[in-house]
Amino acid sequence: MSWRQRGSLWLLEPPAARGLIQFIGGSYLAATPQLSYRRLLEALARQGLAIQAWSYVPGFDHQAQANEAWKLFRAARPEGLPALRLGHSLGCKLHLLAPDNGRGCSGLAALSFNNFSAERSVPLLAELGPRLGIQSEFSPSPSETLRLVGANYRQPANLLVRFNRDGIDQSQRLQAVLQARPQDQTQLLELPGDHLTPASAGLRQNLLGAWADDPSRQRQIDALAETISRWWSPTAAQPA
Repeated sequence: MSWRQRGSLWLLEPPAARGLIQFIGGSYLAATPQLSYRRLLEALARQGLAIQAWSYVPGFDHQAQANEAWKLFRAARPEGLPALRLGHSLGCKLHLLAPDNGRGCSGLAALSFNNFSAERSVPLLAELGPRLGIQSEFSPSPSETLRLVGANYRQPANLLVRFNRDGIDQSQRLQAVLQARPQDQTQLLELPGDHLTPASAGLRQNLLGAWADDPSRQRQIDALAETISRWWSPTAAQPA
């Protein structure tokens, strides 16, 4: 398998794929998902899952970016393959805001869901904003995001993964909103690691070379990929 680019999507296509991962990364790691998240995505590909990873730079209009990602994934989706939406940090929020409200997939795996305000996410904004007369917030705001998810999101099958050393994870807040919906099947799983666990091993090796690879990190990522694949297997049997 080798990565190939199609516009702003990076694709990895194993032979006889049994399902499709539509991946959105978090923060500025998402600009090069084929590098920053390479180890996780390639581990999932070895589980027989085709990969489509969106390359983007985060902005303030998260709804517009969610719409853009959804359109790209929809246009590139192969016929007959069930799709799992996979997000890390901000990428979880963008999947939750997809204009189809989760109907066009067979489930969502949300890693380290993060829904902070713009001032907390961009510390310089909190310092300079008042001086410059700037009042800027993500659209939708954190509170509005959770309200929209509770009111509109229709996908019952959601796996929320938090890592036990992640100080900025907000998965439990999302879990409360999702489980308040009728017929919800959301599960919350806690694993060893930190906020960068899904990205770190591929990033370290790409920047520093194979000698810098951390076997324990790789084992964490392999276990994470297996967990996601195993959780989704019953769902993946039926295309969305």
